[in-house]
Amino acid sequence: MTGTGTGTGPGTGMDAHARLRRSLGFRDLVVYGLLFIAPMAPVGVFGTLDARSHGAVALVYVVATVAMALTAFSYAQMVRVAPLAGSVFAYARKGLGEGPGFIAGWMAMLDYLLIPAVAYLFSGIAMEALVPQVDRWVWTGIAVVVTTLLNLWGVRAAARVGFAVLAMEIVVLAVFLVAAVSVLAQDGPRRDWASPLTGDGDFALSAVLGAVSVAVLSYLGFDAIASFAEEVTGGSRQVARAVLFCLGVAGALFVAQTYLVALLEPVSSAQLAADPKGQGTAFYDAVDASVGTWLHDLVAAGKAIGAAFAALAGQAAAGRLLFAMGRDRRLPRALSRTDGGVPRVALVVAATVTMIAALWAARRDDGLEHLVSVVDVGALTAFTLLHASVVGWFVVRRAGGPPSWWRHVLIPVLGAAVTVAVLLEASRAAQVVGVIWLAVGLVVLTVQRGRRERHEAQAPPAS
Repeated sequence: MTGTGTGTGPGTGMDAHARLRRSLGFRDLVVYGLLFIAPMAPVGVFGTLDARSHGAVALVYVVATVAMALTAFSYAQMVRVAPLAGSVFAYARKGLGEGPGFIAGWMAMLDYLLIPAVAYLFSGIAMEALVPQVDRWVWTGIAVVVTTLLNLWGVRAAARVGFAVLAMEIVVLAVFLVAAVSVLAQDGPRRDWASPLTGDGDFALSAVLGAVSVAVLSYLGFDAIASFAEEVTGGSRQVARAVLFCLGVAGALFVAQTYLVALLEPVSSAQLAADPKGQGTAFYDAVDASVGTWLHDLVAAGKAIGAAFAALAGQAAAGRLLFAMGRDRRLPRALSRTDGGVPRVALVVAATVTMIAALWAARRDDGLEHLVSVVDVGALTAFTLLHASVVGWFVVRRAGGPPSWWRHVLIPVLGAAVTVAVLLEASRAAQVVGVIWLAVGLVVLTVQRGRRERHEAQAPPAS
């Protein structure tokens, strides 16, 4: 593995305290990826997507899966070029240069630091529904503490516990799928069989694309697998396989569950659109009305535990992004310290930020909306720079040999077009926050460049 050009990369001269331990296999990567994505991720946003897409919620996830597959393919290309913990930060540095690399990492921080906070809050909300005597902020705090301790224990130990939680989530999802199919076979659907793909009213492509901008949130996490590239025993090919595999599995699960619950939904998408408060519980309400309270409670419990461990995987990825940026002196160097191969300083910093954000949001009625509004912008901006990195490395620099025009031009250009289009469909508040965060990043980059130039000017000439 080659260094990054700063003298602090993962080459042979790297500080022993900035090394990660190779202990993960393909199964561990898949566990982390599916944990972060969460097999039942659509539960919390089903009502919103159904209302925005005029009932074509399953089609929304088909389109979103194809769109994210373009990004997954670009990840698979670049992880072989730069199998480093920084993920898109490392890829953009290779393909576009130091400045764009920093901006890619800076924008990805919005995603990596805040999406665990969203997951923790989902967990707190679900637990409050099951045990209303305890406030959601208490459950949220407990989830942060438990998962942080697991991450500090080590990536391998967290993967083992995560595997058990993922198995539980899949069992709950399987129970739901079987129960839904049984009810539909016995009683028939509440909506037309084709409506989850064609809508239950007037079909509008713009409405579907607008819903895709929200559905993308369900997939965020498959890309985090790439942040474990320095801890994999089988090399970068394992990481590329895991990224594509996780996205394919998640897409199939999302389409299946939203198709079935849309058929069980007792109200129309127009009625949901007129009742924003009811959109958040639409999935649970449909299950309760069609199957029974027992499945409602089972899904809620599965969502509570699954969301907490989705945050565990997200927190682990955030810690590794901070570690990589600290190692390359783009963030404080202390973040690059490891203890027994575990980046504990970076993990504690990531956990602190996510806990503050999650607890703040848990104590506000509109907290979830504020958190979700900015997560997509950071991720989609980083994805756009990822696609540009593929073109920059393989086509502009021709560093990987003769380029393939479909792998290194067509797919990344299409992928960038999709991510930009979804960014344009994001809420105005999210766009404003994204621009402000980008502006702060540009200021930080300018200050860093000024310091580096002064340092180089003061350095004695080489003999």
